[in-house]
Amino acid sequence: MKVNKKEIIYEGRVFKLTKENITLKNGVTTELDIIRHPGASAIVPAYGYDQIILIRQYRHAIGEYIWEIPAGTLNKGEDPLECAKRELLEETGYRANFWEKLGVITPVPAYSDEKIHVYFAANLVKEGDQDLDEDEVLDVHRFKVRDVMEMIRRGEIKDSKTIASIFMATLWIKNKVEEGKK
Repeated sequence: MKVNKKEIIYEGRVFKLTKENITLKNGVTTELDIIRHPGASAIVPAYGYDQIILIRQYRHAIGEYIWEIPAGTLNKGEDPLECAKRELLEETGYRANFWEKLGVITPVPAYSDEKIHVYFAANLVKEGDQDLDEDEVLDVHRFKVRDVMEMIRRGEIKDSKTIASIFMATLWIKNKVEEGKK
């Protein structure tokens, strides 16, 4: 693939919208609109292995409150784990004494280069109150994992990073339990 021309259409607070003229491997030339995003970190905060924290956050783009795991955009040059630690504290008021990177997801690869680094966080300690950005409206809730899985099944949780991250955490926990049986 070859990029023939790249133009910034819009540069906002978080991302850039570019128009890119490319020639594909098959020789076809086309134009694409792409959101260039700095990346993010998302956290599955756990109490033991049977409860997790979710936040209920207002998302204006879809005009409703939705269930999500804590997450946030990387600052320029910021390490993804440091971003995860910062966001967990800011959004929930908790710190974690155990961190495990579960992987990286690309939520909308058809039109964005955003990568979300997913972490499992455990041994939570309440540090204080939330320290929300002025444009964040969210509440913190604790759920049993089986109830969260049922919320996904019923369509109550529809955020893709949250669904993917919860499944990643569930698989990681299952593997740890199976390793312990050997």
